Amino acid sequence: MPKDQNFIEEVLLDYKEGMDYVSEQLPRLTRKYHAFTEVCFTKGKLQTKEKQLMALAISVAMNDDYCMVYHTKMCVDEGATEAEILEAVGVAAAFRAGPSLSQAATLVRDAIEAFEKEQDSSSNDN
Repeated sequence: MPKDQNFIEEVLLDYKEGMDYVSEQLPRLTRKYHAFTEVCFTKGKLQTKEKQLMALAISVAMNDDYCMVYHTKMCVDEGATEAEILEAVGVAAAFRAGPSLSQAATLVRDAIEAFEKEQDSSSNDN
């Protein structure tokens, strides 16, 4: 069930108010941060829409609610379709699942083998 429009607007407002506060406390840092991110998201070899889709996927993979909402808005503003947005989110989900599967395929498997050998060794000692 989708969150209502008010919730999404509240998240964006909360983010803006938080950034305003940080800007007041650390004006030089936030000016430089905003200048840096502006350069990062400016059209280059990649279109701005592609960069926003990448940022959305990263925010999903990092489980960052504020960035998910913000970059979803930016994707829509840059003309990304729902299908493009969902495809980017799908890549993020695959990326999040990959480490779990690789851990299971390597470390967990190795741990099972080590513990089974330990058990075999213990039962042979008895």
